[in-house]
Amino acid sequence: MKISGTLKLNVDASVIQGSTSFRVGMVLRDYRGHFIHVNAICKSTVNQLEIGDGKLRFGKNGEFKILQVADMHYADGKKTVCEDVLPQQMKTCSDLNTTAFIHRMIVAEKPDLIVFTGDNIYGSDATNPEASMNAAFGPAISSKIPWAAVLGNHDQESTLSREGVMKYISGMNHTLSKVNPNRFHVIDGYGNYNLEVHGFEGSRFLNKSVLNLYFLDSGDYSTVPAIPGYGWIKPSQQYWFQQTSKMLQKAYKTKPVPQKDPAPGLAYFHIPLPEYANFDSSNFTGVRQEGISSASINSGFFTTMVEAGDVKSVFTGHDHLNDFCGELTGIHLCYAGGFGYHAYGLAGWSRRARVVVASLEKTRNGGWGAVQSIRTWKRLDDKHLTVIDRQLIWSKSSSGSPGEKPAGGA
Repeated sequence: MKISGTLKLNVDASVIQGSTSFRVGMVLRDYRGHFIHVNAICKSTVNQLEIGDGKLRFGKNGEFKILQVADMHYADGKKTVCEDVLPQQMKTCSDLNTTAFIHRMIVAEKPDLIVFTGDNIYGSDATNPEASMNAAFGPAISSKIPWAAVLGNHDQESTLSREGVMKYISGMNHTLSKVNPNRFHVIDGYGNYNLEVHGFEGSRFLNKSVLNLYFLDSGDYSTVPAIPGYGWIKPSQQYWFQQTSKMLQKAYKTKPVPQKDPAPGLAYFHIPLPEYANFDSSNFTGVRQEGISSASINSGFFTTMVEAGDVKSVFTGHDHLNDFCGELTGIHLCYAGGFGYHAYGLAGWSRRARVVVASLEKTRNGGWGAVQSIRTWKRLDDKHLTVIDRQLIWSKSSSGSPGEKPAGGA
């Protein structure tokens, strides 16, 4: 039996003091089937598990798969009626259809990470926001797959503030969500953080982040009286992004296995950037069936990402009838399309989810190297979970990286 890592178990103090089956020295199996050694049990007020060495990493198939769920608009479960479905669906349709769709996607795609990109609950219709979040994120939690979330513009419209919602999310089981970065004490919004995805366990990239994920709070509504409309990503958040990107790029370009170019990055937030309006049917894949509901001002975050040089794609929600993905100045800007059944949609137009897969390059010795390519597609909530709009959104140059040359490379 191969032990692939160690486990620090955080459980509520009352559980530790009572009868529990967890003990130091025992061996558990994680959601991938890896055997994990419990080397510590720590008292905490949060009932969470940190699996393995606490790092996301690529699997033995050389892939890392992310399921994006946008705009669930979850409210009160079976009591909540659906929006914009066919007449014959209305009688039996509720939030439970959203729950069933997530379960189907998890079974079909077996993602390594699930990302919820805001409007996870529809606050104004959620009688109890905590109960709504428990139900909305329930399929991810029960699957024991790591998951992360950001806020949209509706999550805080019940009895919890935006900070309260994000604090609750960050305390849920199996989540990697964070309220905000520890190193930045002054930052706008709630839910600004990054996650590192390390190389395959048996590779030389074991301790290197080869794929970087950025999560940001794009706000809800403008708080500046002279500027109407939706919120935007503020200078303090952009500064955090810049500093984090620089730190990750420096680590990636130093020993061991120093790389010439930065590791690819992906950014997730709710409200689309104004630059999404630059596309038409001639230069994107998917559909645009409504306007781009971005902030009424441009805060410059797209330019900030272009200057940083590592982000290859941005993934948002917010505009439920748009699911397109197009490239602008080296960065793909992608919608997921509406997922939830209590969210507005278009009767007869299937709810959908976006999948992203990063694939490692094969090295000359048959091992796994750095990220070679990033692909995406969508699945529809129809009888067959139909796959549509497969795209290659980034590919590494054909030149090999120092110490880890791709198979067939120069």
